[in-house]
Amino acid sequence: MSIEIKVPTVGESISEVTLVKWLKAEGEWAERDEVIAELESEKATFEINAEQAGKVHQIAKEGDTLAIGDAVCTIDTEAVRPEKPAPAAPAATAEIKPVTKAEPEVKPAQNAPADVKATPVAAAMIAENKVDSKKITPTGSNGKIIKQDVLEALEHPGRKPGIELFSRNDRPEKMSNLRKTVSRRLVEAKNTTAMLTTFNEVDMSAIMEIRKKYKDKFKELHGVNLGFMSFFTKACCYALQQFKSVNAYIDGENIIYHDYCDISIAVSAPKGLVVPVIRNAESLGMAEIEAAVVDLATKAKNNKLTIEEMTGGTFTITNGGIFGSMMSTPIINIPQSAILGMHNIVERPVAINGQVVIRPMMYVALSYDHRIIDGRESVGFLVLVKQLLENPALLLFGKDPVEAMLEL
Repeated sequence: MSIEIKVPTVGESISEVTLVKWLKAEGEWAERDEVIAELESEKATFEINAEQAGKVHQIAKEGDTLAIGDAVCTIDTEAVRPEKPAPAAPAATAEIKPVTKAEPEVKPAQNAPADVKATPVAAAMIAENKVDSKKITPTGSNGKIIKQDVLEALEHPGRKPGIELFSRNDRPEKMSNLRKTVSRRLVEAKNTTAMLTTFNEVDMSAIMEIRKKYKDKFKELHGVNLGFMSFFTKACCYALQQFKSVNAYIDGENIIYHDYCDISIAVSAPKGLVVPVIRNAESLGMAEIEAAVVDLATKAKNNKLTIEEMTGGTFTITNGGIFGSMMSTPIINIPQSAILGMHNIVERPVAINGQVVIRPMMYVALSYDHRIIDGRESVGFLVLVKQLLENPALLLFGKDPVEAMLEL
């Protein structure tokens, strides 16, 4: 009896997927629930499993585009299960014979061709590895080939030391569904929103001091590193609750406001940029946020993110600083209305109380949809984020502790 394995439903808006990779070869045995192939939708990569144990007979090929419900393969459940290979028999113990002391065996030296000028060590390496001496560039005195020249030729065949050779070949490669979706959404964001960007800068001294003082204890207690993302996420959550329009989006003639903060974190994955979501980030502690970031980033790197983990965010944070970016204008992650861009931290001279001092500074950028967010709100949001980051004690209540106590 053969059963068909079909493309499952992976989301309301997804009608087709691409077969990325077969994990079971044609005719190979698969156990029940064992992963047999990887499929890619426009939002994520996912796996399909064998519904019964049996031999896999492929129908689709790698790279094929399949509709939801199409057959990927069949599994012959009546096939004979292959026998497991018997364990290797232990090697027979060799008879131990008395060893008489003898002169060490001396192998005849292998020599390079007579017309090759090389040091003795290099000559032996050329002969042993059967390297064409004409393809080795000598760097020794008087045009001699030295040991390093032979090693270079072995490690980089066909390339001269210190010289990179470039081809002029054109190599077409089919865009993945994920890359197509990213391209479409970025163009849609530029064409359908009234996008503007406002900038500010943050003195990171206080946060860096906290991390320096508590990072070891934090890691020991919570099992995760104390990074910058938890500080920025907490600051944004407080600011989003004060500036409601930044946490909203337009739906036809309505504006949908959110009383919660589902923060999308932009992550660079092997197949493109993805934005998994930290749900109810406003209710999470610092350690919980850091753990969520690590979990989502690891899943993104291994192409294990689910559709649910990548949809429904209300606001996005992207960190170009990890790649060395000093300043950028991030593009809105539609249908959201705003995105915060973090950048690298650079020591710069700044004026504080009439004195020029060196401080670790970061430029931050807020791109926003001007149709729903006014300039006052966008600037106010970014200023509040700056204040919360430069005075981390405010993150306890979202404002000055004394004002919170007095209910001001």
